Amino acid sequence: MTSDWSAVICAGGAARRLGGRDKPAVVVGGATLLDRVLAAAAGARQRVVVGPVRDLAATPGAPVRWRREDPPGGGPVAAIAAGFAVVDTPLVAVLAADLPFLTDRELDLLRGGVERPGLDVAVLVDPAGRRQYLAAMWRADRLRAALPADPTGRSVRSLLAGRAVREVPAGELACLDCDEPGDVERALRWAARPGAAG
Repeated sequence: MTSDWSAVICAGGAARRLGGRDKPAVVVGGATLLDRVLAAAAGARQRVVVGPVRDLAATPGAPVRWRREDPPGGGPVAAIAAGFAVVDTPLVAVLAADLPFLTDRELDLLRGGVERPGLDVAVLVDPAGRRQYLAAMWRADRLRAALPADPTGRSVRSLLAGRAVREVPAGELACLDCDEPGDVERALRWAARPGAAG
């Protein structure tokens, strides 16, 4: 399994369902959502965060490079395109910044999944069978081919149309994205349990 991979972390967006809060800066278990995802991606050779520059905790791994989608607020595919433009590894993880319980274990499983012959991308799938499109590992050449000339407003799901996708089963918590206040409350309750991850 190759160790030569990068992570593009989407950390923009208006977080309307969270009342406009700066979602990546929400603290769960003593660390921001963004810091937690960066820690999970510590094994990446490159870590690219797409969004406004924020203060970060010290995390192991490669220095963080900052990018902005054009135009700002252009959506997740525009963010992916902006981050991917500076990536030069054969594999690239595409991650949301709001996955508090994502770990290096899931990223290792995704890397192993996408390296099977003939595959384009591996995505985490929760126990209910829902794909987490922003917890994925792409072959870089396949992602380059999938990105549209104008990514503004496009859905991440559209990138997978016609692609060979490997679904990687994951636990409910690893796939928990904090889109709504109830999601954040759930993450806070879990993080407060004795022995909880992170």
